Amino acid sequence: MDIIIDNLTKTYGHQRAVDDISFEVKTGEILGFLGPNGAGKTTTMKMITGYLGIEMGDIRIGGASVRENPDGAKKHIGYLPEHNPLYVDMPVIDYLEFCAALEGVPKSNIYSRVREMVKVCGLNAEKHKKIGELSKGFRQRVGLAQAMIHDPAILILDEPTTGLDPNQIIEIRKLIRDLGKEKTVILSTHILPEVEATCDRILIINKGKIVANGTADTLRKQAQGQEVLKVRIEDAADPKAITQALQQLQTVASVDIAGRDQFLFEIQSLPGQSSKRAVFQLCVNHNWTLTEMTPLETKLEDIFRNLTMN
Repeated sequence: MDIIIDNLTKTYGHQRAVDDISFEVKTGEILGFLGPNGAGKTTTMKMITGYLGIEMGDIRIGGASVRENPDGAKKHIGYLPEHNPLYVDMPVIDYLEFCAALEGVPKSNIYSRVREMVKVCGLNAEKHKKIGELSKGFRQRVGLAQAMIHDPAILILDEPTTGLDPNQIIEIRKLIRDLGKEKTVILSTHILPEVEATCDRILIINKGKIVANGTADTLRKQAQGQEVLKVRIEDAADPKAITQALQQLQTVASVDIAGRDQFLFEIQSLPGQSSKRAVFQLCVNHNWTLTEMTPLETKLEDIFRNLTMN
C-alpha cells in the first residue's frame, strides 16, 4: 500500500517543525527516514499514523486521504514509537492478545496471530513473563510484535533496534527486510550503517525540509564532487619529497599524510579530474614502489553531516 505525502506542514508557535514536504513510499519499499534531533521526523511519522492532526497538506494511504478519514487509515498502519509505551504489569501473551483485540483482529484469529508474532519476534522463552521483568531489548521486541499484530500493510518504525544487542539487531534487520518485501516500511534511526543494511532508499530531513532523497549510492555520487585516493608509496627515503612531488601534479588539489604512517597519503584531486594515472606515472619515473591506490568512498555519515550541520 503506497503512502503519498503532499505539501505537509506542521507548526508549533512560530516554529515550522515540518515545512511543506512532499514524498512518496511505494509498496514493498523500505524508506530510511533520517535527520538530526528536532528535524521533524517524529512529527511527520505521527501525522502519518494519525497521532497528530494535519495542519496543512495531506497524506494519502492507498489513495485515501488521512485528513478526510483518519480512523480508516489507522487500520492499515502498525506503529512502533521511539519511546515504546507498554503495560509493564501484563504478561507478554496477555498484552499481545489485548493489542490484537484493540486492533480489531477477529476473536477466532487472535490466538494464531499472537503465537505467530511470538515466534517471529523471538519471544517464545519470555512469553509468560511480565513485560516489566524483560530486558530493554526484549521490550523492544514486544513493541514490534504489537505493531505487527494486526498484519498491517504499512509499518512505521521509530528507532526499532534501540536497546538490542548486536545479534538481536541482525535478527530484527532481517525481519524488517523480509517484511519490506510485501509491506510499506518507514524506518527512522540514528544508526547509519543500519540504514544501508536495511533500507532501499534514504530520505534526509533537516529543519523541517527534505534535503536529500535517493539510494545510498545516489547520495554518494551527488556528494562526491572530488576524487579522493589513499596511496601508499614505499622504497622512498623522504616522505616530504614524495608529498612535494605529488602536490606538483596538475590534477592534484591537496596531499596529506594519512595517520601515523608517513608513506600513506590521502590525495584529493581537482573537481572533475582523476589523479590515478599521474600518480602511477610519477612512481614509475622515480622508481618508487606503489603498493596501494584506493579510491575513498564518501561515507553516509559525511553526507549526513554536510546536509544537516547548517
